[in-house]
Amino acid sequence: MEKVYNKLVRDNIPNIIEKNNGKPNIRILDNQEFKLELEKKLKEEYNEVIESTGLDRVEELADMLEVISSLARLENATLEDVMRVKEEKKTKRGGFDKMIYLESVEE
Repeated sequence: MEKVYNKLVRDNIPNIIEKNNGKPNIRILDNQEFKLELEKKLKEEYNEVIESTGLDRVEELADMLEVISSLARLENATLEDVMRVKEEKKTKRGGFDKMIYLESVEE
């Protein structure tokens, strides 16, 4: 019986499938396909973050960071570069620590 996935998976998944007596059918993506599949994966991970809680949410956030790291590499950057920019933006504009919700602005 064949189960169809048609999705980007982590590098060790084919080996894990083989160790469990499965036969993975894989192909290597080109850069454009890889970018599109990473974007799909980011949406998938986002949904999993939203649907999870506690330690499961932490695990899903880690998965999301892995996808973000791969997307950054496609832009010739690293996760550390992304984190540096995050900190720069936090210094300039703040974070979300105060839980401020902007309802409107009068002009």
